[in-house]
Amino acid sequence: MNPMPDGSVLLVEDDPGDQLLVREVFEHHGHAAALVMVDDGEEALDYLYRRGAHTSARRPALILLDLNLPKVNGREVLEQIKTDPALAPIPVVVLTTSDAEEDIVRMYAAHANAYVSKPIDWDQFTAVVQHITGFYLELVRLPAPVA
Repeated sequence: MNPMPDGSVLLVEDDPGDQLLVREVFEHHGHAAALVMVDDGEEALDYLYRRGAHTSARRPALILLDLNLPKVNGREVLEQIKTDPALAPIPVVVLTTSDAEEDIVRMYAAHANAYVSKPIDWDQFTAVVQHITGFYLELVRLPAPVA
């Protein structure tokens, strides 16, 4: 992987095992410092709006969002992000266990940039995370943050 551009990746995931897998991918490629993890949707919104413990949070370059989260679910987090002009340009990849067509349709209707079902196999999961981060952080051009 090429050096990661300025900006972090916000992982919104409540499963410790999935958090560990994503962290391992980032560590393997020397990008562990760029990964920020939060456990629920409420904390994700606090991070994005720099509230509470997150007053000095950096605007992420990419958000990896699980759907089934405590407090505020992933659907609500996505809707909040994509209806806020300051946050809407941030790419949001829904990374979830759900294969339900209804979820897929709803997330794209709410302007998710991509919907990816989590593979069960560790090697496949690792490859998926590498592909997502490589595409969004190394290949595509993203707009500058809105002030």
